[in-house]
Amino acid sequence: MTSRAPVDPRLLRVSPAAARTMLITAVCGIVSAATVVVTAVMVASILSELVGDPATRSLAAHRTHLIVLVAAVVVRAATAVVHDRLATRAAGRVIADLRRRALASLTDPARTSPRDLQHRRAEALTTLTRGLDALEPYLTSFVPTLALTMTVTPAVLVVVALADPLSALIIVVTLPLIPLFMVLIGKLTRDRTRARLDAMNRQGAATLDLMAGAPTLRALRRAQAPAQRVADLGERSRRTTMSALRLAFLSGAVLELLATLCVALVAVGIGLRLLYGEMSLYDGVLALILAPEVYLPLRAVGARFHESDAGRTAAADVLDLIDDSGSTPHPTDGVPAVGEMRVVLDDVGVRDRDGWAPRGVTGLLRPGSLTVVTGVNGVGKTTLLHAVAGLIRPDAGRVTVAGVDVTAIPRAALVGRIAMTAQPPLIVPGTVAANLAAAGPLEAAALDRAAAAVGFDAVLAELPDGPATWIGAGGVGLSSGQRQRLALTRALAGDVDLLLLDEPTAHLDGDAEADVIAALRARASTGATVVAVSHRPAVVAAADHVLDVAASRRADEAVTVDA
Repeated sequence: MTSRAPVDPRLLRVSPAAARTMLITAVCGIVSAATVVVTAVMVASILSELVGDPATRSLAAHRTHLIVLVAAVVVRAATAVVHDRLATRAAGRVIADLRRRALASLTDPARTSPRDLQHRRAEALTTLTRGLDALEPYLTSFVPTLALTMTVTPAVLVVVALADPLSALIIVVTLPLIPLFMVLIGKLTRDRTRARLDAMNRQGAATLDLMAGAPTLRALRRAQAPAQRVADLGERSRRTTMSALRLAFLSGAVLELLATLCVALVAVGIGLRLLYGEMSLYDGVLALILAPEVYLPLRAVGARFHESDAGRTAAADVLDLIDDSGSTPHPTDGVPAVGEMRVVLDDVGVRDRDGWAPRGVTGLLRPGSLTVVTGVNGVGKTTLLHAVAGLIRPDAGRVTVAGVDVTAIPRAALVGRIAMTAQPPLIVPGTVAANLAAAGPLEAAALDRAAAAVGFDAVLAELPDGPATWIGAGGVGLSSGQRQRLALTRALAGDVDLLLLDEPTAHLDGDAEADVIAALRARASTGATVVAVSHRPAVVAAADHVLDVAASRRADEAVTVDA
């Protein structure tokens, strides 16, 4: 967590609504401070005159004081009501603003790589839903109380010092005890809150994995197997939540008791001096009325702090999310010229939650050649393709294109220069024609040549509406082989210099595989750099160069590549 200040400065920078909320809160705090002082002065005046002067024991004699007193009370109440309404509305806008910015950062490929998004999805889901919703108590309770502490406490303390310096001295000496206990208890609460959010993250991740694998589990008749795991995570989340709540309630009781004892010290001192005639009744009553008002904001800050700590933690997490997503490398002026897609892998390694995959990959991807990446499952071949495309930043080593680090090349400069197919192919709901043009408009002649080269022209002829045929998410409506041909057609139809293919002949028979291999070699003969991940013997045999990623994920061993 980057910042644990009471008010994170990044919040004001990221959300204009938060800055307006702070301004409104400060104004309301100043008004409240004024009304507190006026109310205390009026009450002290009325009581001192009633006790000291029997002639003033009538409503008429205190008419002015009563009018000012009622006006001060009404203004204070109205200020509280207006601020509560404005703060609630503003909190909704701030939460919506933070959620929108975080989602924009997470879904922007230029700021968050697909691999990072996959690893952070459970944490992001928890933070942007239940976690961020807890920010409302922080904005509607803690921040206003903090504003009162910064306005009411010093203003009232000054008035007490003018009326009774000794009482002010007692307050100054005892006042730091409250923030001291707040800090001590706050450290415990912070750890408990973090544990609760971590438990929520684990439960969310398990639920997401269960939902993603539900069709497979149902097919295997094991849909109920993970239920106990999710239940255990839910029970752990309940225990951590109750632990945090118990600590918050106990801390509130400690702060209440401490503030009460501090006010009692002031009251005892005032009572003794009044008894011996060492101070006037007006000063004593005024100091006695204002003493609790000095401690009240700090006491409320402590209580509200623990109530809103979950929201503050979630706000810090989402601000870290926005900052981390936006921390992209600065692009350089080095942009590879057309046709110059010579890719150098220099000791490339990528770490995931299970270790390195790949690790220590060194090799050369040459223009005008077909390079095939092989290796056992899970060694990181697809991850290596993502690193070559600049979608992820390696944790070790680097990938250069024409001598320039690929992650430092402006993303716009690579549009139309690189084509990539995933496994399974990326297909969105829409027409076949719309999916073919998903990466940008293609020339009709080039599209026809690519479709004929991989056999997709025959697929189009079989479809009821040809290119206008509607298909669902993931290519529902097409067979696995037809989806593969669609993705290959889309990649080969573009005039690109670097072609990255993940299992290009998957789901294809021998004849179709031979057609695809011929199409890839033909594209390489034009000077393009063609890289394919494959286990198929025919594809490996057709390669100009083979990069064999060794099957090692241990941190102390390197993956070697023969180029």
